[in-house]
Amino acid sequence: MGLNKPDRRRVPNAARNAKRDGAGPSPDTRRLALALLTEIVEAGSALDEVFDHALSPQGSLVPLDGRDRGFIRHLVTTTVRRLGQIDAVLGRLADRGIRSHVTRNILRLGLTQVLFMRTPAHAAVSATVSLVDDDHQRGFVNAVLRRTAREDPGISAGDAARQITPAWLWQRWSVAYGEVTAHAIAEAHLVEPPLDLSIKDPTTVAAWAERLGAEVLSTGNLRLRESGPITGIAGYDEGAWWVQDAAAAIPARLLGALPGKAVVDLCAAPGGKTAQLAAAGARVVAIDISRRRLDRVRTNLDRLGLRAVLIEADAGTWSAESAGFGAADAVMLDAPCTATGTIRRHPDIAIHKKASDVERLAQLQDVLLANAAKLLKPGGTLIYASCSLEPEEGPERISAFLAGHADYERRPISADEVGGLAEALTTEGDLRTLPCHWSARGGIDGFFAARLTRRA
Repeated sequence: MGLNKPDRRRVPNAARNAKRDGAGPSPDTRRLALALLTEIVEAGSALDEVFDHALSPQGSLVPLDGRDRGFIRHLVTTTVRRLGQIDAVLGRLADRGIRSHVTRNILRLGLTQVLFMRTPAHAAVSATVSLVDDDHQRGFVNAVLRRTAREDPGISAGDAARQITPAWLWQRWSVAYGEVTAHAIAEAHLVEPPLDLSIKDPTTVAAWAERLGAEVLSTGNLRLRESGPITGIAGYDEGAWWVQDAAAAIPARLLGALPGKAVVDLCAAPGGKTAQLAAAGARVVAIDISRRRLDRVRTNLDRLGLRAVLIEADAGTWSAESAGFGAADAVMLDAPCTATGTIRRHPDIAIHKKASDVERLAQLQDVLLANAAKLLKPGGTLIYASCSLEPEEGPERISAFLAGHADYERRPISADEVGGLAEALTTEGDLRTLPCHWSARGGIDGFFAARLTRRA
């Protein structure tokens, strides 16, 4: 999908409403969008954390209504998602005239509106130019944006999927999955993903699907066709569901029946799997090294009316015995990783992660796996999961683990356990979803999971 084919498949409600009533965002709103983009791109801050702080009623520096927040989120996220394409245009039209990162980011926001958000050209140009303080740069920005609006479509040539994908990731995915699949993965990152929900009470899935106008996925999740603010969706206040991509919901289900079983959830935050385990009737001990992230898990469990023992600790060294617990029936390890399988939901990962992160995190994953193995009773089940597409953070970690732990063996996963996603099962019997799976239905996050059992 090139720049001459703007992505029109999913436009958030707030952006659509702004078009209908003719009222554009205020200058302060656009300046906040510029500040947030700068923090994400220049300072390396995580997109979701920046939004959680700056767009909350408590954290915002300027008064924002729901429409303003929706506009900022859509504008900044689209800019980050399409950054490679946008910078390719700037490289052809404007690179030599850009005097500062501020001007570059202003142009990035302007190009996003002209090329991808269907903002009327005159409005996008005028509003963007108003952000420029330097008189000379103001004329320069004006000229670049007007030329872009005048010559689009056709101002950019090239493969959009390649342009938004860092070279090191493209090379890795081409080797691991083949160039055709690598291209399909990258194309999935061009589209804003739908919202998936896990329902607390499985017997009410059909009722909630009807109430929310949602599709029931074969994994048991609901997929919403349209969504506004999460807190405004029916069922939020009563704790009927939590947000969880369909792929992320699969690993916990691989444990089977859980009522009354003792389960340790390592690296538990943000808590989707903790909620799954507790809702399934397990006695859950959730471990995470971050107090702030653990507080979020606690808040979510409180909203859902679910219980778990939450412990702030290093999952690589935590001892069940020292904490007064016995060996677990099951251990869930959703390991910290490069998260390259979630770029469709977190496009900033593509600009923040580096090749060196893969090796560094693989070493951490080995430490976590080794400690997880100590927590499980004989005959118990260990699930290792990672939302990375990199083989070093998935199958290679399992191979290394099994080579050093003769008392563990792989228990292959079957298609009926993963909602019929047979294409997501490897020859070894592990789970490997790709963002291009279910492309006609909106895609799915990239996830790896292996199920291991400790010999009795």
